[in-house]
Amino acid sequence: MSVPTRQVRGRYSADTITVYQAYPAQIALPAVAANRLVAPFKRDRMTWIKPSFLWMMYRCGWATKPGQERVLSIDITREGFEWALTRGCLSHYDRDLHGDKATWSRQLKASPVRVQWDPERSLHLKALPYRSLQVGLTGEAVDRYVDDWTVTVTDITPTVHRVRDLLRSGDEQQAAAHLPVEHAYPLPAPIVASVNASPGVTGTLPR
Repeated sequence: MSVPTRQVRGRYSADTITVYQAYPAQIALPAVAANRLVAPFKRDRMTWIKPSFLWMMYRCGWATKPGQERVLSIDITREGFEWALTRGCLSHYDRDLHGDKATWSRQLKASPVRVQWDPERSLHLKALPYRSLQVGLTGEAVDRYVDDWTVTVTDITPTVHRVRDLLRSGDEQQAAAHLPVEHAYPLPAPIVASVNASPGVTGTLPR
């Protein structure tokens, strides 16, 4: 079964969806202790959240890149996630979606949320022929993310290292068994249009 080109996939429940971020220990460890992002995390910078575990692994190099040595699994409310997508603006201009470049540019400057589609990644972090969602938060969206949406913050770095080591030893089956199970996320129709997701993409609540 083929995967739609732009489909939101993630680990979610009736109330929450899991997103991933990678930070140095000095940010990650206080966040786990406080169960939310706290100083030295800076709210005045754009922060990117990713529902795709393997895209996060590609971005942080299995927690080996400088400043991304700790991977956080953050459960946020679906209400907050959808609030962000409703107010998001694509990070690149799309003629069919925006009409003209000036309109898109004004929307980009006014929006507290960026939406970006990047190639999804395989277990070996190779680009796949379909896309994965990234969401950039700034201003009001960051405050809501930290203060209102965050439910649980978990340091999953040991799991990341375990998967990486299994892959290095050639045990792909065991490595894959440690991955979180992700499902198509059931986006409301207005959000499908606003984030330029593939039409007709629906999901069901995982059991």
